[in-house]
Amino acid sequence: MLEMELFALLEQTADAAYTVTVDGEICSWNAAAERLFGYAAADVLGRNIDDVLDARDALGTKALAGGLEASTRHWPADTGIPNFDLEVSSRAGARIWINVSTIVFDNSRTSRRLFVRLARDMTEHRRQQALLTQMSGLARQIVALTDSASDHAPTEALSEQERRILSLFAHGSTAASIARKLKISPQTLRNHLHHINRKLRTHNRLAAVTHAQRRGLID
Repeated sequence: MLEMELFALLEQTADAAYTVTVDGEICSWNAAAERLFGYAAADVLGRNIDDVLDARDALGTKALAGGLEASTRHWPADTGIPNFDLEVSSRAGARIWINVSTIVFDNSRTSRRLFVRLARDMTEHRRQQALLTQMSGLARQIVALTDSASDHAPTEALSEQERRILSLFAHGSTAASIARKLKISPQTLRNHLHHINRKLRTHNRLAAVTHAQRRGLID
């Protein structure tokens, strides 16, 4: 296949497609690329792709600079067609995200190597990902604030007997042994636990013990 045939073929793809030499010179630029990036082919042919797109990778480093050593210009032969998410500049000055797949075209007649770039707009997808990450972070902060507020919410004071019961539970005593030790009936013990949970705004014995320990109400 001749280069002109390759360029004609790329005009038929819906993806933004352009070709560059090893040094980054732009050799073709299809109509979809004009729509995506805002540059007419006449404005970019012969220019360096680094100067046109000012591409940055996810870490914010220049992704297309570096000649043959750039990550977008060499890869192991057995990895298939590589693709990268890049942030680039459009003609309007906006920074947009694209996913770029690369195919190597070696011209057997001229021994010239071209990189065929197929680009898709990923700006909205990246924006949604960033929004989800932000929402997830906010959710974690809200949960942390809720836990903190629960730990510091005002509660009714516990009686000496109630603190004694919680302390015994905290040290591993069973309900039966606590009732015997304090010389109270199991029903009275249950009544104490009900009052303790109401005062501490907890829902069970374990939560009450943990909450009391956190507040320093028991040892």
